[in-house]
Amino acid sequence: MKISTSALAGLAVLFAPATALDVDIDSPDSIKAACKTILANLMTYYHGDEPGNTIGILPGPPPNGDYYWWEGGALWGTLIDYWHFTQDTTYNNITETAILAQTGPPQNCFMPANWTASLGNDDQGFWGLSAMLAAETNFQNPPADQPQWLALAQAVWNTQAAPDRHDNTCGGGLRWQIPLTNNGYDYKNSIANGIFFNMGARLARYTKNDTYAQWAIDTWNWEAGVGFMSPTYDIYDGAHIETNCTDIAKAQFTYNAAVYLQGAAFMYNYTNGSTLWKNRVEGLTNRAIEVFFPNGTAVEISCELATHIQCTTDMLSFKGYLHRWMAATTQIAPFVHDTIMGALKTSAAAAAKSCDSAGVCGFRWTTGSYDGMTGAGQQMNALAALSSLLVDQTYVKPPLTNGTGATSVGNPAAGLDTTGVQDGSFPPLTAGDKAGASILTLLVLSSLLAGCAWLGTDFSEGGKWNA
Repeated sequence: MKISTSALAGLAVLFAPATALDVDIDSPDSIKAACKTILANLMTYYHGDEPGNTIGILPGPPPNGDYYWWEGGALWGTLIDYWHFTQDTTYNNITETAILAQTGPPQNCFMPANWTASLGNDDQGFWGLSAMLAAETNFQNPPADQPQWLALAQAVWNTQAAPDRHDNTCGGGLRWQIPLTNNGYDYKNSIANGIFFNMGARLARYTKNDTYAQWAIDTWNWEAGVGFMSPTYDIYDGAHIETNCTDIAKAQFTYNAAVYLQGAAFMYNYTNGSTLWKNRVEGLTNRAIEVFFPNGTAVEISCELATHIQCTTDMLSFKGYLHRWMAATTQIAPFVHDTIMGALKTSAAAAAKSCDSAGVCGFRWTTGSYDGMTGAGQQMNALAALSSLLVDQTYVKPPLTNGTGATSVGNPAAGLDTTGVQDGSFPPLTAGDKAGASILTLLVLSSLLAGCAWLGTDFSEGGKWNA
């Protein structure tokens, strides 16, 4: 029998330790010590390196487990940032092994057949974001006979840029789900397109190939044009293709705001400080703080209600991505540094108070104490909130490129063919390249769909969820 989250939270609060986690947010050493404690508790949720379990994923998916496949990708991205911010290499080998274990055959584009029944563009994209982060931070490179970080990110982007993913419904854009048999295939949402936009902006800056940037621009324009992004930078969840995407679900989630903000910051940097992208970064920053940081503390407004929590397991992890991606924004768009870091510092202090003295963290950061709502997402949130405060340390370098010391090897054809490894510098893709990509991607998808069975409804990841 499973006890409800709210019941568990109530019981936990009754028996919660009286003391909170001891951390001085003005002391880098104190922050590092607190992060290490929180991370040790986070890793108690991971059993992939134990006999009989699957490497790379958190226990799941529901109903027998608690976490969907994508959150494993988010976990390892959080750990890469932890290493980058603290220089603690304790979990680096586990992280490398875990990511490589989920790249999936045949083209190493994070589409393992095991997870076809819940495989969305956003799911695939989260693993791609972690690979991209590994390349940008010079995270330890895999052995030469294994897929490389940049090539993995390119593989994800290539498969998502293919025409079969960007169909004409709603005037373009990615659908939420990839296999047409999955519930949610008829839905287009902000997070799937936001990740694609984000990765395009980052790949453009990393490789200096403008094809990625042009796709990022087109994706931004589509997001705004279809009405998922308002003129005041509210970013809504998504809509169904049956209505030509007019039935917009106006739930707002922290990770949507953050993924577009970080992507816009990369575009600002890539365009050498264009006024257009500067204005967009400022607009997104100000609106994100206004909406998601009431009284200075991050709140998941669409499900973290004043009287009760309606957040799914997935949503319980979103605030961590908000902190991580906003902190990254300050590195490449420094004109919003003070605004962002002021908000993140106040919020991180509140996050620390949500953790007990043993580093077990709750979900609400507005109560001033541990609320007993424990889980991997909650631990990731607190870890991200505190570790991101170290972004200004002199050893924390801004995202690297292939011209500023990045060492990861790329392959512009990754995910589409097996022509061999190349560096990240390549000419723009031609129409013929894209057509070939479509055919190859369809073949890959066909092989995956052949074994796909209908497994019921999945509303867990923010998409197709109405407040």
